[in-house]
Amino acid sequence: MNATAVIKKNTYFDSVSLMSISTKANQLDGVEQAFVAMATAKNKEVLSNLDLLTAELEAAGNGDLMIVTVTGDGVDTEATLARIEELLQRKAPASGGSRVTHRTLVSAAKADPTANLAVIAVNGAYAAREARTALDNDLHVMMFSDNVALDDEIALKTLAHDKGLLMMGPDCGTAIINNVGLCFANAVRPGPVGIVAASGTGSQEVSVRVHAIGGGISQLIGVGGRDLSAEVGGVMMIDAIRALAADPRTRAIVLVSKPPAPAVERKVLAEIATAGKPVVVYFVGGSEQAVTEAGGHYAADSQDAALQAVRLTSDPEAAVPGLDTDRVTSVRAKLDPQQRYVRGLFCGGTLCDESMYALLDAGVDEVWSNIQKTPDRVLGAKDESRGHTFLDFGDDEFTNGRPHPMIDPFPRLERLLQEARDPEVAVVVLDFVLGYGAHEDPVGVSLPAIAEAKSVAAAAGRHLEIVGYVLGTDQDDPQLSAQIALLEGAGVTVTRSSTETGQYARAIISEGARA
Repeated sequence: MNATAVIKKNTYFDSVSLMSISTKANQLDGVEQAFVAMATAKNKEVLSNLDLLTAELEAAGNGDLMIVTVTGDGVDTEATLARIEELLQRKAPASGGSRVTHRTLVSAAKADPTANLAVIAVNGAYAAREARTALDNDLHVMMFSDNVALDDEIALKTLAHDKGLLMMGPDCGTAIINNVGLCFANAVRPGPVGIVAASGTGSQEVSVRVHAIGGGISQLIGVGGRDLSAEVGGVMMIDAIRALAADPRTRAIVLVSKPPAPAVERKVLAEIATAGKPVVVYFVGGSEQAVTEAGGHYAADSQDAALQAVRLTSDPEAAVPGLDTDRVTSVRAKLDPQQRYVRGLFCGGTLCDESMYALLDAGVDEVWSNIQKTPDRVLGAKDESRGHTFLDFGDDEFTNGRPHPMIDPFPRLERLLQEARDPEVAVVVLDFVLGYGAHEDPVGVSLPAIAEAKSVAAAAGRHLEIVGYVLGTDQDDPQLSAQIALLEGAGVTVTRSSTETGQYARAIISEGARA
């Protein structure tokens, strides 16, 4: 084993690019581990935990780029570094042609007075400063960066509100503005449905469900996962509702969030009465009574939210297919009596939530997760699963120093093999997210692990039901249909929505009925 470190002084790449490059570097032949990141204190801490932090790396500055590789014996290290350099060059700004680069937001804004939005994907320690600069220059902001202080978020959103601007984020992964997808977004047809979301994959799911049912999206405004917290107060969700209320392209509005703070939920619902357009509310685990009393349309799940939005705007007769009960019966007959549990291994937090709540709604007493809203049911990232377990691999405890699982699926696949060895597991649920910014073939790179998991169970005389849901459309690259075909060819049961995924897993383990 050979460890090599290279420091490129004063060489900056944004975090989205570096996550993608690290993922591709780890797939190079002979590479046991690759880490390509800016030399921030947080990234140095990750290297220290991996026993890869050298004195030279420790001395590198925040503006320096670190390339660290661990290769097997006999591997040409120089050739490996050259290939990583090629990956960096593909991401580097063009030196010729019509593309122009700027060293600051201010110079970029001055050079193009028609620009009105800045996407910020720098280290969290600097993100607030750059966002304030953008807002001061009358630019809307989409902040992909996370690890931004709560006080900074509150201050930035207050400033944006006062200036009549959108402050999307921090930790805002998805937006579609005037039919342009930003960061993690799917290719969906334009249409009259506007979405405001405090959830990245939740908003993606609603947008692709609207597309699948035959509708289209006018705008998708992400507000960041903390916007509906008691501290932030929902300021940006309320401002976004007002923006869509004034948008002539939008005829119905869908609100999406994990459970908000109760007082903030009341503030947001109060805004429905003045929107002047129908508002569908999908707050995971939310109250139907509170929504209907506020004049909104309550959605029990993401598919219901999309279906109601399409019915309100374009097709009153729109419908979705029901659950395949014959498949449920067939799978139950293959399971041993001790196979009682579902293990959910997710890239998307809201997709994880939705499946977890399906089991809770079925009367399951105990569901373990790493989702922070359920502190009495928290399962640490390194712990063994127990009972029904749902893990969001996009959570900070999994992504600290690593790319998001939508970019790098491999940590989740290691957990898949762990779950396959457990004789009490009946169902393993996986989601695969397509779209801009995501892995170019999330199903394809997962097939070897899926085959091995099935083989492990079969060798022990057990059937392991692996359920896969692909979030995407046939306008995405890769296409939804192609990814589904790969899963089906591997013997995976493919569900048609996040909602159906939860319903199917619940039906498999429901009391009563195994042959």
